[in-house]
Amino acid sequence: MVCLGEGRVASWTPPRYILHMPKEKIERIRKKWHILVEGDDIPPPVKTFKEMKFPRPILAALKKKGITHPTPIQVQGLPAVLTGRDMIGIAFTGSGKTLVFTLPIIMFSLEQEKAMPFQRNEGPYGMIVVPSRELARQTFEVITHFSRALEAHGFPSLRTNLCIGGSSIKEQSDAMKRGVHMVVATPGRLMDLLDKRIITLDVCRYLVLDEADRMIDMGFEEDVRTIFSYFKSQRQTLLFSATMPKKIQNFAKSALVKPVTVNVGRAGAASLDVIQEVEYVKQEAKVVYLLECLQKTPPPVLIFAEKKSDVDDIHEYLLLKGVEAVAIHGDKSQEERVHAIREFHQGNKDVLVATDVASKGLDFPDIQHVINFDMPEDIENYVHRIGRTGRCGKTGVATTFINKSCEESVLLDLKHLLMEAKQKITRARSLQVDNEEYLGIGDERGCAYCGGLGHRITECPKLEALQSKQAGNIGRRDYLAAGSADW
Repeated sequence: MVCLGEGRVASWTPPRYILHMPKEKIERIRKKWHILVEGDDIPPPVKTFKEMKFPRPILAALKKKGITHPTPIQVQGLPAVLTGRDMIGIAFTGSGKTLVFTLPIIMFSLEQEKAMPFQRNEGPYGMIVVPSRELARQTFEVITHFSRALEAHGFPSLRTNLCIGGSSIKEQSDAMKRGVHMVVATPGRLMDLLDKRIITLDVCRYLVLDEADRMIDMGFEEDVRTIFSYFKSQRQTLLFSATMPKKIQNFAKSALVKPVTVNVGRAGAASLDVIQEVEYVKQEAKVVYLLECLQKTPPPVLIFAEKKSDVDDIHEYLLLKGVEAVAIHGDKSQEERVHAIREFHQGNKDVLVATDVASKGLDFPDIQHVINFDMPEDIENYVHRIGRTGRCGKTGVATTFINKSCEESVLLDLKHLLMEAKQKITRARSLQVDNEEYLGIGDERGCAYCGGLGHRITECPKLEALQSKQAGNIGRRDYLAAGSADW
């Protein structure tokens, strides 16, 4: 039994032979899987789901999804979460982060339900907060899949509520009144429900912030701090992301208690399973060149654009050319977004055109090709976008259009990312310009922020010092907002 202070008691422990594994062997396993860990008393990695002591229905449900072996983030992350530790999980997209927090929340809720069944108006025990409606729905479906598998084998029924904008607040309120074990929510709708006292976090002991950097970038920073203040007792907090900017690292340190950090691959690095191609294309030639670009691979293909108007224009153009395409962005209704994703997911449509609403966390099976119609404004978004392909050991292609309208600082980061991943720089399209020359490969203009040589902007010590100072202020406000009851 692992005691968590005033919080719950985690009853899970790894098998005895794993618990007493020599340190040298543990290090060999972590090195083999490229797992970097930080923190005190870190649980040993566990290489199979069976050794993690998941019940047979869960193992069968995993197998039904084609999952037979844990990924590196699961090998180390699941034992850390199951033992009740706060955790910062950093891994490239498509690495299996979702199971690291969904399987434990199901097990913990099952434990609570067996001890004392949840009554009306009770719960939730666990809360998962994500930045977009699509990611919330996807996470909800993952939890529902495993919960139904358990129930089909005689385990107690577990209730999960999906709380997102664009859906009926009355239905969500009625579901809460019946008593729920788990809630998956977007920050805006969750704040609304907390403010109206439709949801209370009095018995909530498990909080997950998925794609945390995205939430902060979208302006939910204040909402996240406010959510912390609604907790009445100690909680287990998990924070996940594919990228981990300095402001998020400092934010995590203030919000988590003695966290275990599990890092699979360098934070912010692109998956090596993605072939990255960068092509110089004139602004006015982009839409026409898309058709040629779509010939590179069979479907399904994802096309990302920065502006909602560009998404609509690309979608209309592809439909006129006979391409089976759908589109999503923030101005479309919830029904339109759900329908588009379902059609793409089921293979009824070959191409999905989207803004960055589809770049974070969404799991589309077997994406062959990602096309960046625009280069994103920051390199983290680029990493998230191309991470929609090359998932779970499969290879994918990412094509990015660049031209003179791109920010020099982002191109400098792109250059370093391509060099780090040992990617080739392709010849330019539409203009007789060598991308290698355009991206500045071989020159030493230095950091785009401070002008210093020898480092990229994401590793700039001056920028890091500024961000650390700003994030430190966030952290102090967190402590004040949380109050003594938070701990």
